[in-house]
Amino acid sequence: MNINWYPGHMKKTRESLLEMSKLVDIVIELIDARAPMSSTNPIIKEITANKAKIILLNKADLADERVNKKWIAHYKDAKCIEFNAKDKSNVKKIIDLSRKEVDKYHKEHKQREHFGPIKAMVVGIPNVGKSTFINLMNNKKSLKTGNKPGVTKKNQWIKVDNDFMLLDTPGVLWPKFESQEIGMNLAFIGSIKDEILNKDDIAIALIKFLKENYSGALNARYKVNEDATELEILEEIAKNRGFILKGNELDVYKAINILIDEFRNGLLGRISLEEPLDE
Repeated sequence: MNINWYPGHMKKTRESLLEMSKLVDIVIELIDARAPMSSTNPIIKEITANKAKIILLNKADLADERVNKKWIAHYKDAKCIEFNAKDKSNVKKIIDLSRKEVDKYHKEHKQREHFGPIKAMVVGIPNVGKSTFINLMNNKKSLKTGNKPGVTKKNQWIKVDNDFMLLDTPGVLWPKFESQEIGMNLAFIGSIKDEILNKDDIAIALIKFLKENYSGALNARYKVNEDATELEILEEIAKNRGFILKGNELDVYKAINILIDEFRNGLLGRISLEEPLDE
């Protein structure tokens, strides 16, 4: 399946990010802990190359703990931490860490000491958790959030306190994925709109991945025979969940949606889709 998505507003967003990056002291990039490589936008890396930066391995609670540690080691040259954008205890940590990284960057680049509030730009691909992160930092539900890409439509400044401001930005993908595996991983985690995907192919690929890498996860959740074919497993899920259409026909499409949604919400366990290539 050929996954390629780069709507017109993505190009405008890229240009806007380039301009807005000139106004901030530090960039906070959220990537999905389940697929850090796939959810790292090379365009963002290019735009933010000359800024202090923090990488948040977001949704770390949904990813394999063993693999999370490998990714933290992989990003040893950058400030990368495991993160859960729903954990309120992380607010002070991010403010303090941002101040520390800005001071460190200025010292390393022989720039004047920074005074005044820290201005941070929050970036990442669609559905990586930026709006949830902003709401956590702002201690209120000021931004619309959702488990689908494209919720944030424009840049927004948010004052966290007198010493810290955040610039929220829309999620942005890039024109062409380096491999179909990256495209598939982004489809698994919901960073590409479901409306443009063939969800049958996504579900079958997800089942195949789980059978090969997380044996037992499907059976634990759905009581299915993992030795069966991918389509047979979908039929078993439909049967076991009581998804029956008129004429006693199995509603396999409903099983497909349930499988994908429950994976994205972590109900199949802590699962990572990729590991660092340098391991």
